Amino acid sequence: MSASRILFLIRHGRSDQSSNDLLDTPRGPQWDPPLDDVGREQAELLGRRLVLMERPATVCSSPLRRARQTIAPFADASGIEVTYDDDLMEAHIGRWENMSFEDILASDPELVGLVRSQRAIWHRAPGGEAVDAFRKRVHDAIESILERHAVGDVFVVAHGGVINAYLGPLLLVENEMFFLPENSSLNSVEVEGSKRRVRFLNDVLHLSDPQLFQP
Repeated sequence: MSASRILFLIRHGRSDQSSNDLLDTPRGPQWDPPLDDVGREQAELLGRRLVLMERPATVCSSPLRRARQTIAPFADASGIEVTYDDDLMEAHIGRWENMSFEDILASDPELVGLVRSQRAIWHRAPGGEAVDAFRKRVHDAIESILERHAVGDVFVVAHGGVINAYLGPLLLVENEMFFLPENSSLNSVEVEGSKRRVRFLNDVLHLSDPQLFQP
């Protein structure tokens, strides 16, 4: 029987909402903001926590700036090289890219009602990535990482949509977004051979109780 290990799915820190930066990606231009001041502090606190945990077999990240900057303090402190994977990028949302959430809601009178009643909206993005295609690319990317690194824990640094896309099928949840991971949160899955068991969601203890992670 394969030994149990942990897949940590880490959401990036808080983004600079004033940024208009776009990155050309395989799916089209995608919003690519840096972290804001709060996000950089979150990244520092996260890094202090991660260096006290068991050293992972690998660290893989979305190449979008907010993810790269989130894992940078840990990478610098630990000397671990980070691998970047385009398939860990957030879902592409077509013409909604680089629009504020308020402007997105204002673009369609039905959206506010859907959000208020916990109904999905991202599949309605004009020219956006199909939900099934998004879930497949995320699943295939993460499973490929686990296959290449068959021993030891794995850190994946990505986005709220990516975390939902991987965990939803494990929990038999059909909604494209069924929970809102906090910025810099740790979400973990126990991996044993082909078995995947969700272990912990939305852990931000490094933000709420940073004294626990002093060296």
